[in-house]
Amino acid sequence: MGSVVIAGAGITGLVTAIRCVRAGHRVTVIDRGPVPNHGSSSFDQHRALRALTTENSGAATDLHQRWMQLQQLLGGRFYRRVGVVSGWSADRVDTAAAAAARSGMRIAILDPNRLPHIVFPDGYVGVHELDAGVLLAERVLHAAVRWLRRHPAVTLRPWTEVVEVDTDGARLRLADKSWVAGDFVLVAAGAWTRDLVPTATEIHRQTIVYARPPQEWANWWEQAPTAGGVGDDGTGWLLPPGDGTLLKLSATGMCRTVRHLAEDDELDRAAADRCRERLLTAPHRYPVVAVRHCHYTVDARTGGADLEQVGPAVWARAAVGGDGFRTAPLVADRIAELAATAVAA
Repeated sequence: MGSVVIAGAGITGLVTAIRCVRAGHRVTVIDRGPVPNHGSSSFDQHRALRALTTENSGAATDLHQRWMQLQQLLGGRFYRRVGVVSGWSADRVDTAAAAAARSGMRIAILDPNRLPHIVFPDGYVGVHELDAGVLLAERVLHAAVRWLRRHPAVTLRPWTEVVEVDTDGARLRLADKSWVAGDFVLVAAGAWTRDLVPTATEIHRQTIVYARPPQEWANWWEQAPTAGGVGDDGTGWLLPPGDGTLLKLSATGMCRTVRHLAEDDELDRAAADRCRERLLTAPHRYPVVAVRHCHYTVDARTGGADLEQVGPAVWARAAVGGDGFRTAPLVADRIAELAATAVAA
């Protein structure tokens, strides 16, 4: 049995903690705020679980199964299997079907008229992933913390700020000047990771619009799938309301690079209204309830996610990318393998 120390109680840190303790390690999770931290990028009403791309691999079906297994392990209901519809140009449907077949995904082709409240670009159809849907993100985090709190090999340390990482010694210095050491250390502090270890990352800021459907369409939306590649130009996406959540809207154009988290950026209500107009067929029937910013890091060289070794037994989930939440179980598997190697050494 080895000791694993994790800085950051977001989705990567918590799921990795579960994976490592189930592998027989002692695990300590440290966070600068509460656990789970309401200020973390992971803390949100919902996240999409979908995977269909032209380069699809078996990871798509793996993720569906892994989240089903996590839900069974942790208890509660946080995976709404409402499916995901992606907008595809009608002349590329065969490409989508081939990608789905390669990864063993179940899909159905939908005429946009089947989803009358969502705008599709002209000439597009919907490709419906059946084994997909919505992860209720806040519920996932709370369920993970409840499970970890009950485990005797886990120590959770909320309100504990890490101020330095000794990458050679695999230890963390805390704000009270004490040190916490492990056989393996993971730094998974979201956008704050690059303040602790040198990484080639940049911060992306995504503006999110939360709206409430009119009452007469509430039942339709409760059963609606997540949708991506929609809107008048095919760059929008939405997550349906349900189980106490709101309708969530955004688009590729509402993401930009910022230098730091505190960089000024007005929450533009006009931009929120434009987002509604481009994604919804009767936009003014949906009052905007909230507009917020979500931050995530990407590898400055590739624009994607990265797991980076910064010391002999220290790794950083420096760049989580835009799909860090849904891919967390697979990332945790990889980190657990690295931890096992470090402990064996």
